[in-house]
Amino acid sequence: MQLLSLLLLSPALVKAAHSPRQPSCDNQPNPRVPTIWLAGDSTEAPGGGGNGTEGWGQYLQYSFLPSVALVNNSAFAGRSARTFTREGRFDIIASNLKEGDWVVIEFGHNDGGTPPVNATVGDKGRADCPGVEIVQTYPTYLQNAARKFLEKKAKVVLSSMTPTNPWEFGNYSYKPSIFTYYTWLAASELGGPSKGVYFVSHGQYAAQAMKNLGKETVDANYPLDHTHTAPFLADVVAQSFVLGLKCGTGGLQDLVVNATSRLQGAVLGTCVAVNETLPI
Repeated sequence: MQLLSLLLLSPALVKAAHSPRQPSCDNQPNPRVPTIWLAGDSTEAPGGGGNGTEGWGQYLQYSFLPSVALVNNSAFAGRSARTFTREGRFDIIASNLKEGDWVVIEFGHNDGGTPPVNATVGDKGRADCPGVEIVQTYPTYLQNAARKFLEKKAKVVLSSMTPTNPWEFGNYSYKPSIFTYYTWLAASELGGPSKGVYFVSHGQYAAQAMKNLGKETVDANYPLDHTHTAPFLADVVAQSFVLGLKCGTGGLQDLVVNATSRLQGAVLGTCVAVNETLPI
């Protein structure tokens, strides 16, 4: 009801309004319940891209009872799969994992570009392959991290990147990034669900919700640029991820508070066709 009531506000009020829910705190691991670890960039991280934006990971806890699962948002602004690896952030998560935990990995916004061979001009040390250090391809970073987590008997969700504002140029337009394909490829090459690795087409689910919300509401909730969301839209993006979980085959969906039928509707939409064709 809170979400629907906010949608009835005028675009100007929506722009100024806070999300109906406050961001959740980063939870410490609890040996009695699974922890859902989040690895990603500013679109997922606490504080988003700054200036009043927020990462969607801060709202994921609302879909899980704390007595059933805890969310630890370890996403960090400005990072790519490459820098998350180089800075040891995947290793920190791995060192804290316990059997039965889940790790959600979502990158892509900072992973494009080509590092120059003999200089750092134009390269923030984030783009994947080639480069002056031993730089890997994007799927390789995801697979290497996932293998660390699988060795600890955790399960892994590889999630496609969130969309940039699909209404930015006046009409709705969304085309999945090449990193969406690479994310699915990494999950597939790791063995998919039979090996404890799942793919969620988060970008497609989030774009579907933004199409349903309409241009005025979506534009008002990208206050900084076309990448970082205001708290209201970050909350919607988190719910779209949960719908992607519920439409898939992973065991994590069984821990979600809401049934699929309660998530589907005028805002989030329904299960998308990708769930009928991809092993997730």
